Amino acid sequence: MAATLQGKTIFMSGGSRGIGLAIALRAARDGANVVVAAKTDQPHPKLPGTIHTAVEEIEKAGGRGLAVLCDIRDDAQVEAAVEKTVERFGGIDVCINNASAIQLTDTLSTDMKRYDLMNGVNARGTFLVSKCCIPHLQKAENPHILTLSPPLDMQAKWFAGHVAYSMAKFGMSMVTLGLAEELKADGIAVNSLWPLTVIDTAAVRNVLGGAPLAAMSRSADIVADAAHAILTKPSRSFTGRFLIDELVLMEEGATDFAPYGPENGVPMADFFVPDEAFEKAATKVRRQPAG
Repeated sequence: MAATLQGKTIFMSGGSRGIGLAIALRAARDGANVVVAAKTDQPHPKLPGTIHTAVEEIEKAGGRGLAVLCDIRDDAQVEAAVEKTVERFGGIDVCINNASAIQLTDTLSTDMKRYDLMNGVNARGTFLVSKCCIPHLQKAENPHILTLSPPLDMQAKWFAGHVAYSMAKFGMSMVTLGLAEELKADGIAVNSLWPLTVIDTAAVRNVLGGAPLAAMSRSADIVADAAHAILTKPSRSFTGRFLIDELVLMEEGATDFAPYGPENGVPMADFFVPDEAFEKAATKVRRQPAG
């Protein structure tokens, strides 16, 4: 299988910034078509990027882009976004479930409206976007579904303190677990990818830890490079896996992870990473989860 996404069409939920945008730009450098289906149509006062600026960057990087205003909690909007993708590019080769909502609050501090948002975007949204893309993926040459969600490491420590968020995030991974088996006969690869360490994103800077945590975080490029490696593998033989970015790149022969940062100090371990992943990784990290 050629290690390129040239000419492939990628439907991505979210993607106006952060990890999703980094994955989109890596694919665009190959000459891929990338559809950015997200809610950010107008600039946010605190968060950089919109679906339109993302498409501008995608096209500057060498790809073709399509911005589609889409709330993935809305069935009709997702169906319409998929239809626009097929009308514009002729099909879908890759579905990336990148959109996610986060709030790290304990049970008594979690408003049910926020609970519904997280589960609607994360678990239900992943299921819906995948479902709408499947009929088109069935026609593709090397079809992939890739979800940005963690390994199903069912330990109480990953739930305590933020039950609602953890349920929603692991719900995304359960979609991977089920669809990988369900779609095996169709030759559609279904995998999840998660970072070993915290990634420097707008969520980290504005929601989770601010500048101090960002200083212990890696560039989103490490996740983008890992995603590229996954999406160029044969779909019939590389499926049903819960992958960690650094371990994916190690299998590709990478040994030096310093270019991904952080510039000073040791990177911070991300949530939900199983202990065995750290034992396999080349990088030493601060083992306590970010919070």
